[in-house]
Amino acid sequence: MNAPPPPGRTSESLSTVRNASRLLKEFLSREPDLGVSELARRLGLGKSTVHRLLTTLASEGLIEQDPRTGGYRLGIVVFELGEAVKVHMDLHTAGGPVLASLREETGESAQIGVLDGFDVVYVDRLESQRTIRMFTETGRRVPVHCTSSGKALLAHLDPARLDDLLAAAPLTHLTPHTITDPAALREELSRIRARGWSDAVEERELGVASVAAPVRRIDGTVIAAISVGAPLARLGALQRRRYGPLVAEAGEAVSRRLGWAPESDRMRRHG
Repeated sequence: MNAPPPPGRTSESLSTVRNASRLLKEFLSREPDLGVSELARRLGLGKSTVHRLLTTLASEGLIEQDPRTGGYRLGIVVFELGEAVKVHMDLHTAGGPVLASLREETGESAQIGVLDGFDVVYVDRLESQRTIRMFTETGRRVPVHCTSSGKALLAHLDPARLDDLLAAAPLTHLTPHTITDPAALREELSRIRARGWSDAVEERELGVASVAAPVRRIDGTVIAAISVGAPLARLGALQRRRYGPLVAEAGEAVSRRLGWAPESDRMRRHG
């Protein structure tokens, strides 16, 4: 059993986090770079404290030092975080009306998920109005290998990235139907690419099925998956074959709202 933190340690840690946050916000001034002395003056902190904060943030890629001036500026990781926020905001704006239409057309819960490490994170969701329905709240993380959204995302990964992920991902056995063999999963992903949509039947949870399709950004890169999920009693083989094309159309609709044009994408790939 872990010992409780020493008195004052928690408040000290919170103070450090607060100061790091304040320091990062100083770069909103859009100046080319800021030095230790200037940051210490603005924050009302000692130079040694500011230097320690900068060193820690630089080690995480949030801050970088200009070797020419010695000043500090925001690092590439901050840009990447901003892009991630932008993608989620754009997805919410573009996907909201499409999710509503998909839920109305199928009567089932509809959601949009993105890939994060070995998981799918649902960033937007509309619950079914049926009495018996799926309960997967926004922000929920689920394993990528045993969900229709995850398989739709994996199917469209860059081959090198897919190789790295499958080599490192824990393909956990959750039900008798979970695909845990990388070779079998690759075969499944190949079928998904050819068909345009994916499904998962009792792979993460018994009695549950789902259907998903990719969502693309303007350059054609798959950045999310849109899906419907329901109890297996309502989402048998016939319903999945019916819903698959509907979900694929929904994925294309969100993609178009994000600026993707399939005609231009085909010309870019084959031109």
